[in-house]
Amino acid sequence: MKFLYLIRHAKSSLDFDWDNDFERTLDKRGKQEAALMAEKLFNKKVVINTIVSSTAIRALTTAHFFATAYGINENAIIKIPELYHASANTLYYLIKKFDDALNHVAVFSHNPGLTEFVNNLTDKIIPGMSTCGVFALVIHTTEWKNFEQAEKDFLFYDYPNNA
Repeated sequence: MKFLYLIRHAKSSLDFDWDNDFERTLDKRGKQEAALMAEKLFNKKVVINTIVSSTAIRALTTAHFFATAYGINENAIIKIPELYHASANTLYYLIKKFDDALNHVAVFSHNPGLTEFVNNLTDKIIPGMSTCGVFALVIHTTEWKNFEQAEKDFLFYDYPNNA
């Protein structure tokens, strides 16, 4: 079995030049959200041993907060440029290429593709992934190449404002 945690980047700054969207940083609230969610998952004993992230600053910074909480070296974060504004089809393609040795993977990406993707995985429908929202599922396979057709079970959806 494989465990996948799909995480939207935390709240980013709205004070930026649209031509430099890739360079957007987290705002103060976003940094708080990322630290909160990373600690929340860690304290709930959610296992994450691999972090994969878009190379956009806001996604990578969010991933760094999780790496810190989980004691994962930031240099071990797998950076995939194609995760920046990835479509659902791109997400399927990229996940199917993961190394089979990886079993508990957190993927940091962006909307709208992330919401579209999670809504195609199980019967659970999320109207819109919240910033720093985490959609978790278990995949009944030992090989990532079988991800798309493998049986998947929804585990949880959590986000910063979830009481």
